[in-house]
Amino acid sequence: MKTIAVVALCGLWAGVALAEDVKLAADNAKIVWTGTKPNGKHVGGFKKLAGKAVIADEPTDLKLDVEIDCASLYSDDPKLTAHLKSPDFFSVKEHPKAKFSITAVEKDDSGYRVTGDLTLLGKTKEISFPAEISVKGKLTLAADFKINRSDYGMTFGQGMVDDEVSISLRVATKAAKKKS
Repeated sequence: MKTIAVVALCGLWAGVALAEDVKLAADNAKIVWTGTKPNGKHVGGFKKLAGKAVIADEPTDLKLDVEIDCASLYSDDPKLTAHLKSPDFFSVKEHPKAKFSITAVEKDDSGYRVTGDLTLLGKTKEISFPAEISVKGKLTLAADFKINRSDYGMTFGQGMVDDEVSISLRVATKAAKKKS
């Protein structure tokens, strides 16, 4: 019985020792969006973000928290960028940060499904999207999905600007340090 307990404790310790902390920043994580309207589209993203990912041997054990600096928002048109930072859209002065935290990663037929909480304009909603994830010595994550901007109270221009916004998320880190 003692042997089983020792083996179980060693297995638990080994799992903890295999977890790795990885800092996320604009040099290894990118968030790009595409907004559409009847007569075209605009592309943009965020230049500044900060966060941490905790990775282990399996993608399903991935933990990730990121904070996005909304003032670093950019688009393909400087006039649009200024408008997007206004109270009509991101209201950057009132809501300077957006946040995303993974709550679950599950294996599915096409790769993985990531579920997490997205906080935008002070409203937190659960979102779920497909992703390609690898944790072999480093974290790589690629996901393309859509969110509905009106879910977060961003309703300016309804009928002239589509509510669905396409998001492209890319993370590619270097090898991480083992947690002790």
